[in-house]
Amino acid sequence: MKNALVIVTLSVLLSAGTNLQAQPLAPFKALQPLQLAAKEGQKSAATINQPAGKKAVGDAQEDPLPTLDMSEDLLFKLLRAELAYQRGDWQLAYVTMLVAAQETRDPRLARRAAEIALNVKQTGEALSAVRLWRELAPHSDEANQFYLGLVVLGENLTEAKPIFVERLQEVTPQARGLLILQIQRLLGRTKDKDAAFTLQEELTAPYQGLVETHIALAQAAFAKGDLPRARLEAGKALAIKPDLEIAVLMQAQSAAGREEALQTLSGFLKNYPKSRDVRTAYAKILIDDKQYDEARNQFEILLKDQPKDLTIMYAMGILGAQMNDRDTAEKYLGAYLKELEANPDDERDPVQALLILSQIAEDRKDFPAALKWLAQVEPGPAYFEAQVRSAQIMANTGDLSGARNLLSHLKPEGQREQIQIMVADAQLLRDANRVPEGLAVLAKGLERFPDDTGLLYDYAMLAEKANRFDLMENALRKIIKLAPNNQHAYNALGYSFAERNIHLQEAYTLIDKASKLAPEDPFIMDSMGWIYFRLGKLMEAEDFLRRAYAIRPDVEIGVHLGEVLWIKGEKDAAQQLLRDANQKDPQNDLLKSTLARLKIKL
Repeated sequence: MKNALVIVTLSVLLSAGTNLQAQPLAPFKALQPLQLAAKEGQKSAATINQPAGKKAVGDAQEDPLPTLDMSEDLLFKLLRAELAYQRGDWQLAYVTMLVAAQETRDPRLARRAAEIALNVKQTGEALSAVRLWRELAPHSDEANQFYLGLVVLGENLTEAKPIFVERLQEVTPQARGLLILQIQRLLGRTKDKDAAFTLQEELTAPYQGLVETHIALAQAAFAKGDLPRARLEAGKALAIKPDLEIAVLMQAQSAAGREEALQTLSGFLKNYPKSRDVRTAYAKILIDDKQYDEARNQFEILLKDQPKDLTIMYAMGILGAQMNDRDTAEKYLGAYLKELEANPDDERDPVQALLILSQIAEDRKDFPAALKWLAQVEPGPAYFEAQVRSAQIMANTGDLSGARNLLSHLKPEGQREQIQIMVADAQLLRDANRVPEGLAVLAKGLERFPDDTGLLYDYAMLAEKANRFDLMENALRKIIKLAPNNQHAYNALGYSFAERNIHLQEAYTLIDKASKLAPEDPFIMDSMGWIYFRLGKLMEAEDFLRRAYAIRPDVEIGVHLGEVLWIKGEKDAAQQLLRDANQKDPQNDLLKSTLARLKIKL
């Protein structure tokens, strides 16, 4: 009976619980066998690790397994290894399993030892186990592939070179090009890009007539930052196959500048106008170059050829939104969603399109449509944000109670989302002129999260709105203590002092600190201009305010600049700025109070 138990338990270890022949070494997916698909109608090319003379993985010779002595000692070792691994003692598990493999000459145990080492990311130990595995099962494609992968990851390219050379020599000529690209993919994972390029160059030296050789060398050169060599190799590939899109894309990617890249792609498209990948890349570079109209022309050409191309429909919609062309954005994003609904694609996420369409609807005050789009955002990373936005829109339509009810029924995950609900609720109350209630919501939040700087900042801003300057100052000073590099806290406190015309020297010190932390922030520039104005330094004030307004023509920056110019006597220029501000936001509190205080009529 005892022997039967030994046999059954060992069988379970070798075939079920640790099925060494079938289970992938999942934690290191980068080491999984790489196999490039051949062209349609052809068989797949041989993988790098395939033994010489084998036509396909399924035809590979199988290595015989040893006949194990089902002894109690062996069973004890295997159980000890597995139990040690479950307890977190990977070293004991690895050594025990490796010794068992050496004693039994069973490749499955060597594979299990490799798996244990890989699971804890110990590549050196894993390589030792894989070497044994490969010795015990010399025809194992998987063992050979993992051996190559670990050698490359370990930067020991010299050890890998003979295997690559052998594979390239013995693979069929039809499959050699794909194998060259596969080798490049594997070498691309090494940290030493110079060494990887040198090896790729040596391996492909006998095969200069293959277009894949030059594509692989172009990719390797680009990876190590040698753009001229990448362009040269891509050019050689094009000399062999002039219509090869990947080659011209490599040329554009390694171009000296955007203009050269555009010329490269546009020249290719003149000769090969049906090249979709090249035209798509050309359009994307045009967008980066802010040539939006021409980019749209390229996308329209692509859509004319394939009207239901989801990628291009989505790109057209995003481009329309970027150009503030709402009609175009709605047309193509709507078509994108409709097509995606008819033909679901797990790799495509409709969320961004839904959010943009919601924003467009909200901008034109079509709140029901905005809510309709947001309601289609399904549970996932953007769901919480969509629900918060829905509450804000509901409040804008006058349904404050419904909006707050929606927020109260959300199920936040973690501190960030809990705080986000509190802030959103307080903002709804503020917008409804129920500032004290909003302040109470944030105060309650600070009882739970007293050191959250974001929550403290929102509390400070709402306290200022409620004229509770003592609460505001305490909160901002606490932020400065908790986060000494938080420029917003310095700026907010300094600006508050300047606005109330008190503690002007401290206000200058605070704003100067904020300016040093974020010298290009237009709102901090605005604060600096305003403190200079309070200190009577009008020239310095005008300089800062003009720079701030040039970066961001915000209403309140314009109002500040207008007042400085008014005091300087430049009343025509001041009135023009104030008129511009009035056109943008006639209900702005700062604008109305400034016009009343200076008795300016627009």
